[in-house]
Amino acid sequence: MSREDSQRKGRRTIRAADIVRLSLGAVGSNKLRSSLTILGVAIGVFSVVGVMTALSAMRQSIDSGLSFLGANVFNITREPAIQFSGGEDSWRRRPRITPQQAYAFKDMMDEEAVPVSLLAYHGGQRARYSDRQTQPRITLVGTNEHFLMTNKYDLDAGRNLTDSDVEFARYVAVIGKEVQSELFPNQDPVGQTILMSGHRYTVVGTLAERGEIFGQSMDNIVLVPVSRFVANYWGGWRSMQMAVQAPSAVSMMPTQDLAIGRFRLARGLEPEDPNDFEITSNDSLQEAFGKIAAIVGTGGLLISAIALVCSGIGIMNIMLVSVTERTREIGVRKSIGARRRDVLIQFLLEAVLLSETGAVLGIAMGVIVGNVVAHFMKVPMLFPWLWTGIAVLVCSVIGVGFGLYPAWRAASLHPVEALRYE
Repeated sequence: MSREDSQRKGRRTIRAADIVRLSLGAVGSNKLRSSLTILGVAIGVFSVVGVMTALSAMRQSIDSGLSFLGANVFNITREPAIQFSGGEDSWRRRPRITPQQAYAFKDMMDEEAVPVSLLAYHGGQRARYSDRQTQPRITLVGTNEHFLMTNKYDLDAGRNLTDSDVEFARYVAVIGKEVQSELFPNQDPVGQTILMSGHRYTVVGTLAERGEIFGQSMDNIVLVPVSRFVANYWGGWRSMQMAVQAPSAVSMMPTQDLAIGRFRLARGLEPEDPNDFEITSNDSLQEAFGKIAAIVGTGGLLISAIALVCSGIGIMNIMLVSVTERTREIGVRKSIGARRRDVLIQFLLEAVLLSETGAVLGIAMGVIVGNVVAHFMKVPMLFPWLWTGIAVLVCSVIGVGFGLYPAWRAASLHPVEALRYE
C-alpha cells in the first residue's frame, strides 16, 4: 500500500470517528427531547419482549407442571379444564357426574384391566390432632387405590388406600407431607387419629413430598375412601371426576375411545346424543394454552407495532426539528468540505442511535419483567434471543426508515443558503 493510500485511509477513519462523535454530541445536547423519544421506542420493545418472555416462562411451567396427571393419563370431567368465554352455556347445562355413574364406569373399565381413580374434592379444610391444627388450606380428596398411580404420588410410610377401604367406607386417611409436618413434627403419624370437618380418620399412610405446581402446594392433601367422602360430604352441587391410565402412550387414543364408550353407557346417553363430558390430557391442556398464548402474543405484537410506529414518527419529528435548528451548522460543515454523504450519514446515525438506545432499554425492561414472572413460576431464568434479535432489527429499520427523510433534507441543504439561515 502506497503512502498516499495510507493517508487517504487515515482521513476516512478520522472522518468516520468524527461523524460518530458529532452524532453522539447532538443526541446528548437535547437530553429531555432525546429521552422522551427513546422512551417511546423502549415502551414498544418492552411490550413485546416482556410478553414473550413471560409467555415462555409460563409455557415451561405448564409443560413441567402438567406432569401431575401422570404418564398416559387422561381425565374425565363435567366441565373443560380451561374455559374460554362464550362457551359456558354449552357445559353449564350438563348434568353433574354422580357417584353411581362413576362407580359404574370404574367397574366397566376394571373388566378391561384399565385402572381408574375416582376423584372428589373438598377444599379449604383444617386438620386437627391433639392441640395442633393446620391452616384452613387442606384439600380433602375422596378417591380409591389408584390415586397414587394416576397423579404421580409416592407412598412414604404406611400403606395406601385399598379396595376394601372403599368397599366398607372406612374412616382411614393418607396424609400429605405438609399435613404431616404441621400435625406430627416429632412422631410417626401412622396409627394416629386426626379430625377433619367433624369426622375422625385413622392415618394409615403418608405421601412423599411432591412440591409445588403453578405456585400451589401438592402436599397439603388428605386422601380418604371415595365412598366415605360421598357419605360425609356429598351434595347435589358436586360432580365426580375420573382419571384413567392407558397401558402405554401408543394405546392412549384407543383407551380414550374405549373410555368414552363406557362412560356414555354409564351416563345413559343415546347413540345420537352428544358427549356431555370432557376428556382432558396433557396434550389437550398444552393445546389450549397454545391458543391462549397465541392470542396474548398477537395482542402484544399489535401493541408493540402501534407503539413503535408512533415512536418512529417521534424520531422523524425530532430529527426534522434538529435539521431546522442546526441549519447554520450544516452550512458551516459543508463550506469547509463536508460532503453530502457525510451529512446524510451523520443525521441517519443520530436517528438509529435514538432507536437502538430505546431498543436496549426496552429489551432490558422486558427481560427483567419476564423473569420476575419466571421466578414466581419457579422456572429458570430466560433470555428471549429470538425476540431480542427481532427487536434490534426492527428498531434499526425504524431508525433508518423514519430518519432517512430528515437526513436527506439536511444533506440537500445548499451551503450558502444554510449559512444565511437565521
